[in-house]
Amino acid sequence: MLEKLMNGFASFIASTGIADMFADTGVVWWKTVLMLAIACVLLYLAIVKQFEPLLLLPIAFGMLLANLPLGNVMHPELFLGKSIDYGKVLKDGGLLDILYLGVKLGIYPPLIFLGIGCMTDFGPLIANPKSILLGAAAQIGVFITFLGAILLGAFQIGGFGADGSMETIFKEAASIGIIGGADGPTAIFVTKTLAPSLLSAIAVAAYSYMALVPIIQPPIMKALTTKEERMIVMEQLRPVTKREKIVFPIVVTLVVVLLIPDAAPLVGMLMLGNLFKESGVVERISKAAQNELMNIITIFLGITVGATATADTFLTPKTILIICLGLVAFAVSTAGGVLFGKIMCKATGGKVNPLIGSAGVSAVPMAARVSQTVGQKENPSNFLLMHAMGPNVAGVIGSAVAAGVFLALFK
Repeated sequence: MLEKLMNGFASFIASTGIADMFADTGVVWWKTVLMLAIACVLLYLAIVKQFEPLLLLPIAFGMLLANLPLGNVMHPELFLGKSIDYGKVLKDGGLLDILYLGVKLGIYPPLIFLGIGCMTDFGPLIANPKSILLGAAAQIGVFITFLGAILLGAFQIGGFGADGSMETIFKEAASIGIIGGADGPTAIFVTKTLAPSLLSAIAVAAYSYMALVPIIQPPIMKALTTKEERMIVMEQLRPVTKREKIVFPIVVTLVVVLLIPDAAPLVGMLMLGNLFKESGVVERISKAAQNELMNIITIFLGITVGATATADTFLTPKTILIICLGLVAFAVSTAGGVLFGKIMCKATGGKVNPLIGSAGVSAVPMAARVSQTVGQKENPSNFLLMHAMGPNVAGVIGSAVAAGVFLALFK
């Protein structure tokens, strides 16, 4: 009897994740421990520091689940290669494998954009159409980083271009560059198509920099502007009619999708959500899209993207470079918006405060709030928030358009 108990206990110990972690499973045990530690750090940042908690928390917990030995909730090997056996995923996959199909099939990011559209007011952009130029200028970081990543791939630095294929280099460079748009769903939408192996690193980088907007942007804004420029008080925006707000999403959808069809899923859902909001005839649907649907998709998107961050794919020199390049992309995008704001300031005889150019990145509404905060520190009577919302929402459209361009060129 005692022998049976001892054998049973030994079998139990051998079946635990702890035993598997130290067994010869192809992953060095310290890598697993390190991934679990990284997940815990991200959870700390989400819960204690409240850095983009709505997405960082599920991403971090998905990473935690995927790296616990024998959990079997996620099997990244099922998604390797150009073609995926969806029947096998449904039959043999774990919980997160099945939920991850929403990422692979491009379902979650457009639905996130639907919710964002329901919560977005395009009034400041309609009232001041010139601010769309600031949103466009803030996409410069996307394309400069894209070119930089191509150079790294050409010289096979940090694991880029390891297979010697220029097609792979272009796809990976596009996926990294889109981080500069400061839009997590857009980065995921591009990466899941062009470079799925980089998805975890790019998602973590994109959402980390979105959360760090109040820390990263102000030093760049102050370095590129003078005190006098930061103190400029802008004229109040004109009132926008309901008719204008209803026509705007329809016109944008027609123009953008006719020019860049690959942007249709993101731009189309963004504008549909906004039409729900502005039409005033589908209030129930609008509330559901921006609340229940948005919350459910956020959970599914975050936890499944985090679950792709396993030791084999995440602990590489390429991941470190991606995070560094993402910072460069975001910083250059911020600088591009501010510098174009200075040009507009000169062209209008000092009527435009260059600080609103930094809001051209797609982090809505955080980037606009940063413009307001920095401007008000210099001039307490200055109210830039609504002026900054123009380029801010233009940046959302701009990042979706940039994503459509990359997909059209490289998918």
